[in-house]
Amino acid sequence: MGDFQRGASPDWLIPDWPAPAHVQAVCTTRTGGQSLPPYDALNLGDHVGDDPVLVAANRLILQNSIPAKPVFLSQVHGLEVVQLTPTTPHATAADACFTKLDHLACTIMVADCLPVLFTDKKGTQVAAAHAGWRSLAGFGGEGILEYVFKSFCHQKPAVHATSATEIIAWLGPCIGSETFEVGADVRTAFVENDPAAQAMFIPCGSNKWMANLQGLARLRLTALGVTQVFGNNGSRDWCTVSQPSRFFSHRRDGVSGRMAACIWLA
Repeated sequence: MGDFQRGASPDWLIPDWPAPAHVQAVCTTRTGGQSLPPYDALNLGDHVGDDPVLVAANRLILQNSIPAKPVFLSQVHGLEVVQLTPTTPHATAADACFTKLDHLACTIMVADCLPVLFTDKKGTQVAAAHAGWRSLAGFGGEGILEYVFKSFCHQKPAVHATSATEIIAWLGPCIGSETFEVGADVRTAFVENDPAAQAMFIPCGSNKWMANLQGLARLRLTALGVTQVFGNNGSRDWCTVSQPSRFFSHRRDGVSGRMAACIWLA
């Protein structure tokens, strides 16, 4: 892994997936930083009310731990996908990014939403997506994962395109199906375009359901033809709400820091 993890916390998650060796990725946890409660300790979000000096120090910890420059987006639960270049500024409004350039880390911040990392079998490009329920559902059955897929597979000239069978995806920690209570609007946003999504919602009261966010993402990826999907399998170990000492959770705490999932070409 080269210089990777020079200063990284041993608690950070390293994807266990068959990506090429020069494709590297990490998902931080709440350990290893300088922020004070309720943002303790490695809060990487500069929009949640934490001391900006401490957030900057935490981002520097991440920067010094990986051989790549993390580019932090301004995530708005939308469908914008941006291609990273060396001059892409922090706080660019988008919910996903991709790059073919070395040493630029596609970076997604989360605290219950699902981070999804992508590469291909040859490691020609990488991408990261912020898959909260709004951006995952999207419109008309097309959400943020479909938009990232297009950036991988529908490029010109066609000789440089990537087929779905070559794409590898990794799902990071997110709110689990035992803790993600949603209303009818969330269920309808998925089910009206895909009847199979009904299985990802368990009734828990009047017009209330427990939703399986990672399961919904897997359904979308399968529909695209992406069969190599790793990481979050829906078990309690991956649930941000259920692991208060390890993961930030906005649903659990109200005021919360943010973790980051990063992927880059080394």
